[in-house]
Amino acid sequence: MAEANVGELTATWEGGVSPYAVGHKKLGMWLFILSDSLTFSALLIGYAYVRMASDNWPTPFHLWPSVTMATLMTVVLLSSSLTMVLGVSASQRGDRPRAVRYILFTILGGLAFIVLHVNEWLDLIHEGVRLWENPWGVPLFGATFFTLTGLHMFHVATGLIYLGVVAAGVSRGRFTHEDVEVSGLYWHFVDLVWMFVFPLVYLLSISMQ
Repeated sequence: MAEANVGELTATWEGGVSPYAVGHKKLGMWLFILSDSLTFSALLIGYAYVRMASDNWPTPFHLWPSVTMATLMTVVLLSSSLTMVLGVSASQRGDRPRAVRYILFTILGGLAFIVLHVNEWLDLIHEGVRLWENPWGVPLFGATFFTLTGLHMFHVATGLIYLGVVAAGVSRGRFTHEDVEVSGLYWHFVDLVWMFVFPLVYLLSISMQ
């Protein structure tokens, strides 16, 4: 009886090597995004806790230029998500040249984001912000700010390398649509994380003076 049940299950199994109806590359990326989401969630919660527990949390960001530049970084990153969507759509239609073109536009957006962010870091360092101190209040501000934004910027830089490899592979016909789609998942995740970092770190620390 047990053997008959096993045989029946074997006969109806049609999952093959993709039991979740998802390719192994996409499944791997989703698992990575899930695990990385936990990392960023812990950092964001930690930042929020330290901020709320501190009486004199620094508010170093003025509307100009800090918040304006951070807003520009947000617009650039969201625009790069749009070009990534267009690249995935072109890849799905089999239009490799256009897919590569949109991926390159996405890379340019990511590079612009990093340039703007590094410039902001240099301005804050020039004003005296360090991992262990700053001129305005709680010393932990520097450690939490540089850790959170630095980890995100590292993900952006890693994503640019990833997209560059994908663009080269697509242009040579070595990568499929799935590879483009998976790289798009990673890039959208990086953009989504910034949508939490931007209001928590910048908008809630605007200087009113």
